[in-house]
Amino acid sequence: MFVQSMLRGLKGRCPACGEGKLFWRYLKVEPRCPVCDLDLARYPADDGPAYFTILIVGHLIVAPLLLFPVIWQAPTLIVLPATLIPLAVVTLILLPVTKGWFIGLLYALGVKQGDSTIHTADVSDR
Repeated sequence: MFVQSMLRGLKGRCPACGEGKLFWRYLKVEPRCPVCDLDLARYPADDGPAYFTILIVGHLIVAPLLLFPVIWQAPTLIVLPATLIPLAVVTLILLPVTKGWFIGLLYALGVKQGDSTIHTADVSDR
């Protein structure tokens, strides 16, 4: 169930049933699954998907790219658009995929909006 719900999220489907769409717009999560009526709005994706997307793009694309000498030797006016435009496209493609995976992970772990386990700093201050 753990891996299955994350794979369903990767595909942009409901992590519970795998049938309903997870997003109704680019990154807007459906409030409820149209098939199984799961409350999808209660899974707080917040900044997690953006963090993992930056981590993936930075480690798999940017770091190896810096090893090529053309990056250091070519004129800046050529290198900047030639690298930043594809990086922006890859990031925008990966973001909804990562958000779907992250919501699937939260569903599998049973983390819901308002859980005190998410905000441990808030709990220790009381």
